[in-house]
Amino acid sequence: MDLKKIMNDLEKKHPGEVEYHQAVREVLESIEDVVNDNPQFDAASIIERMVEPDRILTFRVTWMDDSGKVNVNLGYRVHFNNAIGPYKGGIRLHPSVNLSILKFLGFEQTFKNALTTLPLGGAKGGSDFNPKGKSDTEIMRFCQAFMLELWRMIGPNTDVPAGDIGTGGREIGYLYGMYKKLKMENTGVLTGKGLNWGGSLVRPEATGFGATYFVKEMLAVNNDAFIGKTVSVSGFGNVAWGVAIKVTELGGKVVTISGPDGYIYDEKGLDAEKIEYLLELRATNNDIVSPYAKEFPGTKFVAGKKPWEVKCDVALPCATQNELEEEGAKALVKNGCKLVAEGANMPTTTEAIHIFEKNDILYAPGKASNAGGVATSGLEMTQNSLRLSWTKEKVDEELKAIMRKIHDQCVEYGKENNNVNYLKGANIAGFVRVADAMIEQGVV
Repeated sequence: MDLKKIMNDLEKKHPGEVEYHQAVREVLESIEDVVNDNPQFDAASIIERMVEPDRILTFRVTWMDDSGKVNVNLGYRVHFNNAIGPYKGGIRLHPSVNLSILKFLGFEQTFKNALTTLPLGGAKGGSDFNPKGKSDTEIMRFCQAFMLELWRMIGPNTDVPAGDIGTGGREIGYLYGMYKKLKMENTGVLTGKGLNWGGSLVRPEATGFGATYFVKEMLAVNNDAFIGKTVSVSGFGNVAWGVAIKVTELGGKVVTISGPDGYIYDEKGLDAEKIEYLLELRATNNDIVSPYAKEFPGTKFVAGKKPWEVKCDVALPCATQNELEEEGAKALVKNGCKLVAEGANMPTTTEAIHIFEKNDILYAPGKASNAGGVATSGLEMTQNSLRLSWTKEKVDEELKAIMRKIHDQCVEYGKENNNVNYLKGANIAGFVRVADAMIEQGVV
């Protein structure tokens, strides 16, 4: 495999799509030896086929706000790869959404879904619509207009969207309601649904729970555990919430959360009352975390900074892409951090990853440690197909088993002497499963 040529061709064909290029390069660097040792992949042009999405749908979303003004946003759905199952991936609603971000997310989703061992392909979608500050009726009108364009492209055996940044239970409800009306059928075509109409228990917490279970397995390899560990977490959305709950339950101490305004340092660690307050803070429809420091005396708000300067044993970036940069990685090394696992999608820059590798810090990529959300979405699809609703304990046990399987694959493919290269292991394991399926299905 000529990595340099592939990347040069990709960058010429898709100029300026930096997040997409970053995601592709990270995977290709890890799998280069595997591709070179298996000529069937080159003969079938697997790499060239895999880095391009199957199709991209771009559409205008026109909706009316409460004042009667007509607004126009862009909508997207990227079908990346369905070699091992129907397309599966979230819908992101955020002003930063563009094609590069959605292609990187869809590319990552393909390997993440493969690692779960569930029959799911990779996709992603979204819009530059910003739900912050909008009324419920405005969000409903937008979601209905979005689905009016999307509904022909999705289905329970074709493409099953889910939530993502900006797309929670409310948005999924409005999207599903319009799909059901247009399609005239009641199927599990979206995941993250309400519990009264086909949703699954544990789904809101699943990504955070899954990341914590994955770290638990990483620690166990070294005969270690969460008990007594100090954990630094970024973000305070669903992922950070789930991490805070489960880390605390397992005996660890979460000492930071963050937002775009800065981060909170809580030396005593989050407890049940503080975690409940996080939900209340998020419900105010505002991303800022500074009110936490006023609510709980003895905690500290640090404006305009990220939490990586805080001393910790474990770091879990759970906010957004490329939030953990080179300087943050150096600070974590300096402060004795021993393990970094991604709760968000590609939150660590390439430069930061290299620093972790040079300093023997265990690092888990999001396609492995972040897979709990889509795994539980897959479990929701199973429950919908069976017309059953599982207990919280049943879903949680299934999630634990899936995260353990993902970890085992990373160990199998990432062993290096007495250590495990989780980045390499995750990329190779996901790639091999998708590549083998593509070869077996011919040139399509």
